[in-house]
Amino acid sequence: MDNKFINQMEPWFGLEEKEALNQYMDEGGWLTEFKRTAEFEKRIAEYTGAKHCIVVNNGTISLTLIAMAAGIVAGDEVIVPNYTMIATPNSLKMFGAIPVFVDVEKETLCMDIECARKAITTKTKAIFLVTSNGRYPKAGIEAFQKLCDDHNLVLLEDAAQSLGSFYPNGEHQGTIGLAGSFSFSAPKVISTGQGGAIITNNEKMIYKLKRLKDFGRSGGGNDIHDSIGFNFKFTEMQAVIGNEQMKKLPWRVERKKEIYRTYKNNLAEVKDVKFFEQDLDATTPWFIDVFAENRNELMVFLKENNIGSRLMYPPINKQAAYNVEGNHPVSNLVGEKGLWLPSASQLTNRDIEFICKKIINYYN
Repeated sequence: MDNKFINQMEPWFGLEEKEALNQYMDEGGWLTEFKRTAEFEKRIAEYTGAKHCIVVNNGTISLTLIAMAAGIVAGDEVIVPNYTMIATPNSLKMFGAIPVFVDVEKETLCMDIECARKAITTKTKAIFLVTSNGRYPKAGIEAFQKLCDDHNLVLLEDAAQSLGSFYPNGEHQGTIGLAGSFSFSAPKVISTGQGGAIITNNEKMIYKLKRLKDFGRSGGGNDIHDSIGFNFKFTEMQAVIGNEQMKKLPWRVERKKEIYRTYKNNLAEVKDVKFFEQDLDATTPWFIDVFAENRNELMVFLKENNIGSRLMYPPINKQAAYNVEGNHPVSNLVGEKGLWLPSASQLTNRDIEFICKKIINYYN
C-alpha cells in the first residue's frame, strides 16, 4: 500500500456529474427546481416502486414534513429509536412534537418492538421506524404495521440509510408506512451534497407534502395559498447530480454488498470484532458497522496506519441536547463498542484487505 489515507467515507462524483452540470449551465437554466428535479423524483419513485416522490433540501426536513403531513402536532408523542442519527428526534422537536426513546435490537440495531409497545401512551400518535444501515427489524415490518393499526398510530419510515434496501416481501424500505424518507447527504450511497426525498403511496399525503414544501400553494409561479407552507425546495444543480448518481445506484448496491462480504470473510477469525445481521439478498449495507473491543484504542491504531474510522451514534437520551432518563442497554453498548470502518463504494478489495490486516495485527 502507498501512503494514502483511507477515509471512513467519502462521496463519489465523476466525469458524468461534471459534464451534466456543464451541459445544464450551458442551457441557461435558472437553478431553482424544475424539469431536472421532476426527473430525479421520477427516478426515485420508479426505483422504489412508490407512487409519489418529492425531494426537499435535506433529509431532516423530509422527516419533519412527513410527520407534519401525517397530522402530528406540538405536544404529540412519537416513538423513536434511541440509536439513530439525531436528525430523527430533532425533526420532531422542530415543531414541538415529543420524541420518546426506546431501545433497539442487538442483532439489527432496529427498533425493538416490545420496547415500542411498552412506550405507547394516550399521547402517542406515531412510530418512527429507522431501518438502520438498510436492515429491517427481526419482528418484521408487518408486526410494526399491526402494532400501529391496533393502537391507531401512524407508521413512518426513516429510511435515510436504506436506498437500495428491501424488505423480505420485496417491497422497498420506506414504502410500507404512510411515508418514507431518504437522505442524500455526503456519506450516503448516492449524494447530492445535501438533500432528502419523501416517498408515499397516499394521495392525501402527497397533496399536503407538496404544499408544506412550497409555501402552501399548488405550485411555483402563483401566489394563491390555501394552507400554511414553507420553503424547502430543491435545486436543479442538485437534481442534475442526483440523476447521474441514480444511474450508478445499481452498481453501487452490488459493490456495497461485495465490500461487506470481503470484510466479513477477512475478519472471520477475529473474535473481538462482531458484525450485525445483514440480509444481503434484500438489503444493502450503507456503512460497515461492527462492535469492536477496545474500540477507542483500535481507532487510534488505525489512524496511525492511515485508516479512518468513525464512532457510531451514541445513545441519544444521554446526549446533552436531550439528557432524559431511560434504560437502553443496546444503544448504550453501541456507544461503548460501535465502530464504522471505511465504507466508501470506491474502496478496492486491496484497500479492504489492507484494513483487515491491520485490524488483525492490532488484536494479535
